[in-house]
Amino acid sequence: MLADRYGFPLSTNSPAARDAYVAGCDCVLSAAHGDGLHLGRAIESDPDFALAHVAFARGRLLVADVATARQVAKRARELSAAATPREQSHVNALCLAIEGNPVGALEATRDHLAQYPRDAMVAAPATGVFGLIGFSGRLGREPEQVEFLEALRPHLADDWWFQAVHAFALEEVGRLDEALGLIERSMAANPKNAHGAHIKAHVLYEMGEDSAALDYLDSWLPHYPREGLMHCHISWHVALFALIVGDGERAWRVYRDQVHPGGAWGPALNVATDAPAFLWRAELAGHARRDALWRDVHTYAHQSFPRPGLAFVDVHRALTAVATGDEAAIEKIVKELEERAAARHAPAGDVVPRLAKGLAAYARSDWPTAVGLLEDALAETVRIGGSRAQRDVIENTLLAAYVKAGRVEDAKRMVAARTERRPSVPIAGLSAPMATATESGPAQAAAARPGA
Repeated sequence: MLADRYGFPLSTNSPAARDAYVAGCDCVLSAAHGDGLHLGRAIESDPDFALAHVAFARGRLLVADVATARQVAKRARELSAAATPREQSHVNALCLAIEGNPVGALEATRDHLAQYPRDAMVAAPATGVFGLIGFSGRLGREPEQVEFLEALRPHLADDWWFQAVHAFALEEVGRLDEALGLIERSMAANPKNAHGAHIKAHVLYEMGEDSAALDYLDSWLPHYPREGLMHCHISWHVALFALIVGDGERAWRVYRDQVHPGGAWGPALNVATDAPAFLWRAELAGHARRDALWRDVHTYAHQSFPRPGLAFVDVHRALTAVATGDEAAIEKIVKELEERAAARHAPAGDVVPRLAKGLAAYARSDWPTAVGLLEDALAETVRIGGSRAQRDVIENTLLAAYVKAGRVEDAKRMVAARTERRPSVPIAGLSAPMATATESGPAQAAAARPGA
């Protein structure tokens, strides 16, 4: 019987279908462009191959083609009736996530992995900061992610995909040296792994190695097609690192060309969160507000996500409303989120409306209120999902509010208290006076590091 890369028997007698399936799965696991082409060939070679269908559906979900993903997943469920018990369980776990049942999907994933711990395709949706655990809304979801992966380590320790996602989980809990070693092993085994390149950038960010991170992405990204799933988001990291090291001109160029709506392709989730995060962090660093760009982002975010429900997106939707002065929108967002929290329909509880109120207070220069709200919500910000690097938009806003409120020493103490992470903090006025603005925009504020 034919088997996949992890040694699992497959219910297909077609070597062509098997080979295309393995190639397609590796594309999904590495965010390499071309998964649809490979998995389409697998289905063409064996139309009854249930796992090829569900892998294709998983790939479509990742690019936000939900309608196609669910249609193909339905067919995968039908075909799995003739498959092995392992394949039936595999299809069920992946389909539950595609069908919009994250709680059931995580339960099915844990059950499946208890029997088949090397099944990376089933494990993958539960990993990362946007996964079933990452978006669970639970306060302890970062150590939970580590625990989830540690259980798989005896079975997958030498696999490049596992090493990458394990490194990400370790980085998010401050185990930076371990994370760096793992991600370097992973990238040595598969240098084309886009998820791995992204994860290495996160590790270097947490270590405060901004120039090294920028150099690394400059060497890696040119070989990755713009159509790739991670191109937009990795470009966000490039723009952010450029901002941090003081190359404002490059930061804005990369942002416009590869992050801003219409600049480069990217899933709506990434564009609707990365774009406002960069614009806001640029302002925190001392750059002037660019109203036209904010209006584009505000329109995009609210058209792409017209209703609340995903906490990470909701925070960034609120950010666009705040930055554009759309008071009606921010009031509507807060009201909707508070109602969802009161009805227990919000996995992240009431932290999102509290953050939205804090951001709104910051925008109207009400520094005491902003400080109070953001201080109160900061410890629960982990519940919105996303990485520590992404959630720094909230922590950095609090630092900037301290500075604007004349509480610079409080800001410095907060930075110095980061004992398990060392990211740079580009906040205007925190560590050095701003240089004279140039024609291309205000100069970058010096980046404050713990102990600076």
